[in-house]
Amino acid sequence: MAVAWPWDAKASASTWATCSSSSIKRSFIAPSSLIRATSYHRRVGKFFPRDRYLVKWHTQDPSGTKGPRCPETRGIWRVFVSVDHIESADRPPAQQDVKDVVSHPPLFDGHPRMRAIRSVIESIADTDTTVLIRGESGVGKDLIARAVHAASARHAGPFIKVNCAAIPQGLLESELFGHEKGAFTGAHRRKPGQFEYANKGTIYLDEIAELPLALQAKLLHVLQDFRFSRVGGNGLLDVDARVVAATNRDLEEAMTRGEFREDLYYRLNVVEIRVPPLRERREEIPGLASWFLAKFNAQYGRQKQLLPETMARLTEYSWSGNVRELENMMRRLVVLTDGEQAVEALVTRGRNGHAAATRPLVTEGLREIARRGAREAERKALEEVLEHVRWNRAEASRILKVSYKTLLNKICECGLKPPAHRAR
Repeated sequence: MAVAWPWDAKASASTWATCSSSSIKRSFIAPSSLIRATSYHRRVGKFFPRDRYLVKWHTQDPSGTKGPRCPETRGIWRVFVSVDHIESADRPPAQQDVKDVVSHPPLFDGHPRMRAIRSVIESIADTDTTVLIRGESGVGKDLIARAVHAASARHAGPFIKVNCAAIPQGLLESELFGHEKGAFTGAHRRKPGQFEYANKGTIYLDEIAELPLALQAKLLHVLQDFRFSRVGGNGLLDVDARVVAATNRDLEEAMTRGEFREDLYYRLNVVEIRVPPLRERREEIPGLASWFLAKFNAQYGRQKQLLPETMARLTEYSWSGNVRELENMMRRLVVLTDGEQAVEALVTRGRNGHAAATRPLVTEGLREIARRGAREAERKALEEVLEHVRWNRAEASRILKVSYKTLLNKICECGLKPPAHRAR
């Protein structure tokens, strides 16, 4: 039995009107019903979606107390004191999510420094503190950021990633904060920014050191007030999003050169997570290699395996590209090779820069390899565009310059599904 005690009656009523049956399956009742029921020491009956009209909201307790009187709590499952509590009723506690989040891929099990990162993620799970993730390129900063999000109370909200280095500087402000219709040439309609999409969730600013100084100032104000205006707009918008930033650059040196604002640095660096390179945590290589191998086997419908001696050589490899290099090698092993001997040959090639002379590297013709590569490139392009436009198929067909019907056929061929369908 759940009991709703709405301090904000209007907001609570709105939540009630829009919530699904799954979010109120434990029942959702008015405070007057609670007081009447508990006065007679009995349970309160459940209310279902069809019974919404039965619920009347009261901003004050008729009995004169400041909250529900519960002389007998056997029939009460939980008392809510805010709308956010109501919306998160069916979510498991954040601390219980951490094991599931950080064990796939197994980044936090093999090395003491990674276990320390796990502890930090657990410690900040119930807070909204800004996090700055630092480390070499490819060490897994994205995975750490996703773990921070998924272990938090915002895990059911959106996780929005913005690569500050991949977006032209002239478009970066519009991408982050959106723009109004007519704000600049080509702005034919209002466009929300990534901060708006990240509301109630987490926004991950990768390569934060590449942010222009002018935008650094605007980001600083957002972090201070969590309010911003779209490009070309006058009104201020409120945003409720956690900010996680990452960089592989030396921010202290960038501040010395005047390339990064000192006040923004201290605003971002509330909780700092330094991710060690893969060569310093070799204990994790077998687990990561096995996880990536299983992932790509499932993705491409293969059954590739690694010989024990091959795994040992992987552990000895220097991995200058860190986790990203290991992931790419496992993908190549699955896609381009056939059999355990060829797997070993490709590992040797990755280590020495050339293929082993005694073993064939590829057992398929170039035409088949090209066809497979084209299919994968097409699928990746479809996924990226559809995610960028929030699965607006008409917009995606315009960007990809294909007809709407062709786009639907390609989506079907690639087996792509909107996020809502993937979870079913």
